Amino acid sequence: MAAMSFSPADVGKVARLARLSLSAAEVRAYAGDLSRILAMLDRVDTVDTAHITPLWHPGRQSLRMRADSVSEENRRDEFQQAAPAVERGLYLVPRVLG
Repeated sequence: MAAMSFSPADVGKVARLARLSLSAAEVRAYAGDLSRILAMLDRVDTVDTAHITPLWHPGRQSLRMRADSVSEENRRDEFQQAAPAVERGLYLVPRVLG
């Protein structure tokens, strides 16, 4: 498989999409850095790991169970007394998105 690389044009496009202001020197530097990272990952991908047994896998983990019980009292009314605006037990907040 051929090594993938980032061109300065690729980095420039991503920077524009992310609304990042990068100098031409930064774009060239990031293109080189990202290309070297991808080349390293290509090398790691070629390592034969078929004979290596995984040490741990999350699928084999068992979870401890606990009783499903109430551990704290309902203090919503007390907490909402400090809120600037509450209606029917809900906190009212200013609209953020237009």
